Parts: sequence; structure tokens; C-alpha cells
Amino acid sequence: MKRLLLLFAIAPLLLPACADDNSSTSSTYIPQAPDYTDDTMWYTSMDDPNGTGGDVFYIVSTWETDWTTDDGTLCHYADAWNADHREHMTREISKVADFMGPGNNFYSPFYRHMTIEIWATQDEEQVYQWTRLSMKDVCDAFDQFNAQREKGRPFVIAGFSQGALAVVEVLKHMDDNTYQDMAAAYVMGYKVTPDDVASCSRIKAAEGATDTGVTICYNTVKDVKYIVPIISAPCAMCINPVNWATDATPATLNDTITVTVSPEHHVLVVEGYEGAEYQPIYGFLNVGDIHSCEPWLYSTTLGENVWARIAAKRK
Repeated sequence: MKRLLLLFAIAPLLLPACADDNSSTSSTYIPQAPDYTDDTMWYTSMDDPNGTGGDVFYIVSTWETDWTTDDGTLCHYADAWNADHREHMTREISKVADFMGPGNNFYSPFYRHMTIEIWATQDEEQVYQWTRLSMKDVCDAFDQFNAQREKGRPFVIAGFSQGALAVVEVLKHMDDNTYQDMAAAYVMGYKVTPDDVASCSRIKAAEGATDTGVTICYNTVKDVKYIVPIISAPCAMCINPVNWATDATPATLNDTITVTVSPEHHVLVVEGYEGAEYQPIYGFLNVGDIHSCEPWLYSTTLGENVWARIAAKRK
């Protein structure tokens, strides 16, 4: 479990990735594509029997390292049909469902997320090529979710790390009619670049605690000198998930932790919290930044905010 928790931290890259999946080479194994009409490909939790809540579409982060098939062929992707891989993803998904799911219907697809080794290169062009397949899976899953959901019912999309990249890509992928029902999008532990904002009118920075149709984006560091570009720079927006300020007004979390937005760098700077439970990952994550904390440190305020924005969308 400890080793897997470390893998919560793989953050992705900018790209128009819902297009095709021609990112592989003949020397690597590509797992079978998920079939999102099959319930096996989903983690769901239904907690809105009265129809007063909303829908949550959550996209999991990176859980797999490179692995080989029985014949020794290398694979850089999770296999959504592999029960062990689904169980790994479920460890994170179920914990997020605990704070985003109450009062709502919660949906999370298993997908062929890219393994940590490609992210660890910190080569954005290479990441761009390999992650196209992962993002196509997520967009296909969102299309299935969208086809089945009740139109007019509020929904949020949320993701952490590689899943947060996928949130940005889903925003680019969805149509304007679907967007009308979106209460908010949560990009936890990844960047929303100026190019992303310029290319998609549906990406609008949140300005407070209850505005709707907006994107909530943040990355956490102990000092701005620890910003990891492949995850969090350049970034066009940041909001404090404790006091919902976009300026440098500090917030106190759990009585001892101070969380402040750096308006210049669009990241959160924390004091009074070391994140020591998250060990360094491949020497580039959890080294001054605290990437692995993103959904967990702020879980209480995030859960409250999901409900608040869904309620605001219903008004």
C-alpha cells in the first residue's frame, strides 16, 4: 500500500489529447481498449436517492509502473481489464468517493493511464505522445457518462495528477450544451496553461466558493523554488481550496497549517506542514513540492465545496 500511495503523484502534460491513440511503437504492448458500456470498467457509488444532489465524474491519477506481458513485452499503460490494476485504482477512487460522493452519484472510469516512468523523463514532448491514448479513453468514458446522465442535472468533473490533466482535456472535448450543466471542474495537482484557457471558452477560473461553470486549479509547494514545471508551470490560475481566495489572503487549515496562494506563480504555498508521509518519487515529485497531498490535505473543504457548487447550480 505504501508503494502504491507514492504513485498518486504522477502529473501530466498539456495537449489536445482526445484525438487518436497513435502514440505507441511496435516494440511495446498496448492493452485492450476499455468498453465503457461494460460495468466492469467503472467504479460507481450511488448516494442521491431523492435526486437533490448531482453527479461526480472522477478521473484517477497514476498507479502503475512499467510492466511486461508474459512474453516479456514492455507496457507503459495500465490495463483496465486487469483486475489487479483496477484494484490499485480503486484504492484512490474509493477514498475520493468518501468525500466527494456523499449526497451525489459518483462515477469513475478505469482507463489505460500512462505509467510513472514516462512522466519521470520530464520530457513534455514524449509525455504528449504517450498520453494521447490515456486521454482518449477518458473522453470516451465521459461520452458514455454524458449519454446516460439525466440532462439538466448538475455535474462536476474532478481529477488528480494525470487525472487532472484529463479534466482539462474533457473540458476541451465536451460540447457547450453539456457544459451548461457543469457545476465545476476540479484540477487537483496539475496546471491549466495560458494556452489551455485561450483555446477553450469552457475553461474559466473560479473566483470564489460558489461560482459555477468554473475550473478550480491548484498545486501545493513548500516554497515557489520547488515548482515542478511538468506539473505546475506555466499555470494561468490558482484558487485556495481552504478559503477560496485567489489572492494572497492566507487560510488556516487544521489549526496549524497556513495555505496561501502565490498570485505570481499560481501555486499554493504551505507552512506548518512537511508532507513527510509522502516519500520522493523518482527524485522529482514530493521534493519540496507536496504533490501527493493534493486531494487528501484539502478533502474536507473539497467535499463541502462540491456540494456547495452543485447546490448553487440548482438555484
